[in-house]
Amino acid sequence: MAQAGTAVGNLAGVIGVHPEEAAVIEQLKAGSDEAFAWLIARYQQPLYSLIYRILPNPVDAADVTQDVFVKVFRGISRFNGDASLRTWIYRIALHEALNQRRWWSRHRRNEVAIEIDGNEPHLCLIETLEDRQESPFDAAAHSEIAARVGAALREVPEPFRTVVVLRDIEGFGYEEIAEILNAHLGTVKSRLMRGRAHLKSLLAPFMEAASQRPSPSPAIPASPACSSEEAL
Repeated sequence: MAQAGTAVGNLAGVIGVHPEEAAVIEQLKAGSDEAFAWLIARYQQPLYSLIYRILPNPVDAADVTQDVFVKVFRGISRFNGDASLRTWIYRIALHEALNQRRWWSRHRRNEVAIEIDGNEPHLCLIETLEDRQESPFDAAAHSEIAARVGAALREVPEPFRTVVVLRDIEGFGYEEIAEILNAHLGTVKSRLMRGRAHLKSLLAPFMEAASQRPSPSPAIPASPACSSEEAL
């Protein structure tokens, strides 16, 4: 049994997969509920964040995130380890998000909201994806900049935007991005350079206006109340 485990570890090293990841993949392929729960906990929020930057509608982003996990569950048996599990999952996520955006641009129409009975308990995926770690003070301090950058990023044309998101926001390396997009390394670097240039030009008016704003006057500390001895 120990020899089998060593063999798995050696094979994982040869194909570029960490032994720990190889064990998780093996459990996923065996249909382990615990492994699938770990997968969702590990990738749900990052995938939603990525997809939301491609699909600005949070409901659509949540639906596509759920679809990605369905694709992963159904396709894990065919995962052959030619890339890391993370790269493979992100490749699926980008494919689904871009397909949805293309559909959205062609077929989106006004939708009729369906009211849900308030007395009926239900689990909304989007509620589980919201990040509530940031304090109200931090949210107020960063909201304007985040909104500006997010809006500008959505105006960056594809395929440059995706590379900027993967590199500068998600933190993927150049080689990983090349694997996700099935593109040459030089193509990835070229798209990143052009995407950053687009984003910089879009943000230039905002940055210039921000630099011309007068700095708030420093608060003058109140003089400490003096004691009767000091007054004399």
